[in-house]
Formats: sequence, C-alpha cells, structure tokens
Amino acid sequence: MFLRISGKKDGRKYLQIVHGYRDAQGKSKAKVVQSLGYLDDLAKQYDDPIAHFREIAHTMEADRKESARYRIDVDSDALVERSTHLRKNYGHIVFSRIYHDLELDRFCNNKQRHTRIQYNSNSILKLLVYLRLLYPCSKKKATELSDMLFDQFNFDLDDVYDALTYFDKHATEMQQHIHERVCAAYGRSTDLVYYDVTNYYFETEVQDNFRMNGASKEYRRDPIVQMGLAVDKKGIPITYQLFAGNTHDSQTLMPVLSDVKRAYGVKRIVVVADKGLNSGDNIAFNTALGDGYIYSQKVRGASEAFQEYVLDEQGYVHVGEEYKKKSRVIPTKIRVTVEGKGKRRKTAQVIVDQKQVVFYSKKYAERTKHHREETLRRAADLIANPSKYNKATSYGAAAYVKNLAFDQETGEVLTAGRVLSIDLEKIHEEERLDGFYAIVTSELDETDERIIDLYRGLWRIEESFKITKSSLSARPIYLWRKDHINAHFLICFIALTILRIVEMKLGHQFPSHRILETIRAVECSNVDSNLWLFDYADEITDALNREFGLHIGKKFMTLQQIRENFGMSKR
Repeated sequence: MFLRISGKKDGRKYLQIVHGYRDAQGKSKAKVVQSLGYLDDLAKQYDDPIAHFREIAHTMEADRKESARYRIDVDSDALVERSTHLRKNYGHIVFSRIYHDLELDRFCNNKQRHTRIQYNSNSILKLLVYLRLLYPCSKKKATELSDMLFDQFNFDLDDVYDALTYFDKHATEMQQHIHERVCAAYGRSTDLVYYDVTNYYFETEVQDNFRMNGASKEYRRDPIVQMGLAVDKKGIPITYQLFAGNTHDSQTLMPVLSDVKRAYGVKRIVVVADKGLNSGDNIAFNTALGDGYIYSQKVRGASEAFQEYVLDEQGYVHVGEEYKKKSRVIPTKIRVTVEGKGKRRKTAQVIVDQKQVVFYSKKYAERTKHHREETLRRAADLIANPSKYNKATSYGAAAYVKNLAFDQETGEVLTAGRVLSIDLEKIHEEERLDGFYAIVTSELDETDERIIDLYRGLWRIEESFKITKSSLSARPIYLWRKDHINAHFLICFIALTILRIVEMKLGHQFPSHRILETIRAVECSNVDSNLWLFDYADEITDALNREFGLHIGKKFMTLQQIRENFGMSKR
C-alpha cells in the first residue's frame, strides 16, 4: 500500500491510501483503500499530512503482509469485467509439477536455442498439453482458452500451427527424453512391455497414403490411422508409432519393438499382447532377438487338434466351481514370411517350443455370450439394411451372415441374387467354446498363474486407449497435414503420460476420469484486487495436496501466493 497524491483541476491536491497490485495478466492496477481528503484541509489537522499518511500506509502494508485476514469491500452495483477471465483453473498445477519433473521445458528450450524460431515452443507445448487434459478442444479454441490458466501465453494461432510442424520434427527425440526422465524420476523397468494397436478416425471422406480406410475399431466408414502403443508394467506409456489406416495390427509390432530396443537400450523384452499381434512373423521376431512373448491365442478358428485339447477335461485343475486351468509345453508349427524372388514373398514353416496355458471362466463365458448377442443384433441389421454397411463397418457382424460378399473396389455389400441369413451353425460351434481362453508364451519355466497374471496386466494399455479417446478426446481429428497429425498424437501421448504418473503417485486409488474431473473443478475466482477464492475440495484434492504439497484445498490465496506455488512446481 502507498500514499497517492492526485492533482485536481482547481489546483488542489487529493490524498488516498491505495493498494497497488498486478492482475493475473501482469497488468498494473490499483484499488483505493481509503480516501483521506484534500491536502490543504488535512494540513489544518496535521503538521505534515504527507509524511503522516505515508507512515500510516507503510504500517497498513506491513500489517497486511503479516496478517492472514483480508477485508473485502463489496460494491453491490459493480459490473463484471469483460476484458479478462475472472475465473481460472488452479488444479493444473499438478500437471505443471509432472511436466517439469519430465524436464520438457528444458528439452524445448535447448532445442530452440539455436534456431530462428520467434515463438516460445515450450509455452505452446504446455498450453496444448494442459488443455488436452483439462478442456480437450481444437488448436484454435486452445488459443482462445489460454487465459483460463495462470501462465502467461504470448502467441497466436499461426504460431501454434508452426509449432506443430516443429514438434513433429522432434517427436522421436522427445519420446526418448521422456523415457529417460521417467526412468530417472520414477524408476521405470522395461523388461516387460505391454503392446497393443488401436485406430483413430477423421471427419472426412478423403483418403491419402496415411489416412486410409481400414478395420475400424469403432465400425466407422471414415478414414483412420493406426497407433501402436507400448506401456510399462505401471501403465506409463513408453513410446508410440503411427501407421497408415490399412496396416494390419500384426504388422506394427516389429517396427515399434525394434525402435524400443535400439533407442532405449533395452536388453531383453517380454512382449504382452492380444491375439491380433499373435502371428508367426512376430513370434519368430521375438525369439530371434532373444526376447520373449505372451500372446493370447484364439480358440475359435484354431486347429481342430488344439480345440480338442481345450475341450478335453483331462488335465484341468479346478479352482472353485467357476474356474479351471491347465497347460502344456509342446513343439508348435508357425509360418513365417521369407523373401522370394524379386518382390514376391513366400512363407516357410518353423517349429518352436511353446507353452500353452488354457483356462475356463464362467464369467468370461457369460460376457462372451452377451457380446455375441450384441454382434448378432448388428448382423440382423446388416441383413435388413445392407446399404448401411460396407466391408469396413460390417467388421465382426459379417462373420455371422451367410452368403455375404463385397464389391472389391468400393467395399459395398453385394445384394443382387443373394439371400442373406444368420449362420446358425457358426453360432452353435462358437457356443461350445464359450468361456475358454488360451495364452501362448515363450516363457516355458514360468508358472501358469504368473503367465495369466502378466497377461491380465494388458488391461492397462486397453484403458490407455480408452482414456485417449474419451477423456482426452483424441478423435475425431480435424487436422489434415501429416506433420500436424503426428504432433497432435505427440501432445496426446504426453498428456496421457502425465495423467498416468499422477495416477501412480496417488497409489492408483482413483480412476483417471475422476482425477481429471477433480482437477478441472479446482478453479478460483478473483474476488478483490489480487485475492482469489477457491470453492471446491474432495478426497482427491486432499490426496493431491498430501502428495504434491501445492496448497490445493485452501479457500483463499493471493495472486502472489498462487504464482509462488506455480514457481515451486517448476523446480
């Protein structure tokens, strides 16, 4: 606080005690605390009014700093300011802590130091990552929401699009940097890697060499891109790669694992993946490099001999009335691709020792039946309305329709001269195998329980895909340039990594969607000069405050205290 002396038009001087402060945008502002009167009138009461009231202002400022109590004067006729957001998110201070633990600011600043780039790449990355977690939106909308955060952002939309190209250029290095920081800060182990593939669709009908029609996981007709994602045992992402939309899942594993071993210095990896990745080429790739694998094995569609083994009651160990398991080690024939003459490729048969673990679960049988009933409803709709579907969007349901065929060029359902019907024989054959599940592995000496337990950890990567598609709204994608698309997924990857680390730091007590809901709700409103009011707390804010010590849960904080807390989060 200080004494302000204002000159009036009549030449008289007016004295006020004023509180000077800077608002959240860094603009200098002042609030009148006390109007004292005209200097010539005050001189009749005090020998030196200016010295007297300067001392009072000094004392009031000292008292204000020492006291934890604030006086707020409310003007009932005051109007809301239109120029700035008077409500901001404070919860993202948690993301700030992890972002700086990963030293992404140092990475961006070091990379930019010797360039001619005028914008601040670190500032843009922070904004895009934080808003992907808080309020997923377009890049244009992100620039409009920047003043919802306490950080200062000074760039425009053109800078953001230029930065996407820049981020794509350094995406591989940034992933490796994040991996090294996760290892150093959180003790990552990469001896076991979970891997899976999903795809993301675009709101367009136009295909190119990247956005292409393929087997959409969401049964859509839109072009897609494939993403292969590897995560560690804690569910924290390690790396990802994007592939053209028409790439088969099984063709993505070798490029990703090769990069992990080369770039991250991993000696031996045991890959855990679902049956979509279980191919002869992938098994040969794993074993040739001295690595291991744990893959699910399809029971339906498997050889007759394998199905007989599964259905044979001999060898099963029952655990209660609803679960049983058995296993065997057996030489297994796999087919691998080898080079032929010219561009022609052919396959060869190879025999490997493989452990096969089979188990039956009544709950799994009931879930399988329910899922098949849903698929059969789609199959019935396909029969009734074939024009609604094509080869990509009928995926799954098509397997239960007899006499179904597609146009080779357009993928449309061919109906001329065909009577479509439900394949009852196929349904009966599948019902025999409901509830049975099989896992194949190179780890011959591991116990059945250990193999099953490791495979069950695959849910973490499936959940990661669910988070990116729902909480982080990674799709639909409206970008069309490949470098911008790559950068979009890099931002989603960083956001997912930060969220998974927060989950881990909280001991996996709370699901990710609840953590995000709470952090979004931890907002504050400017109620007087630089004083901010907080109005939300729950058990998650208590846990966040205990773990990170960022004063989440206080009802009032000054702007200076808030900035000091954000400063602490960046150390």
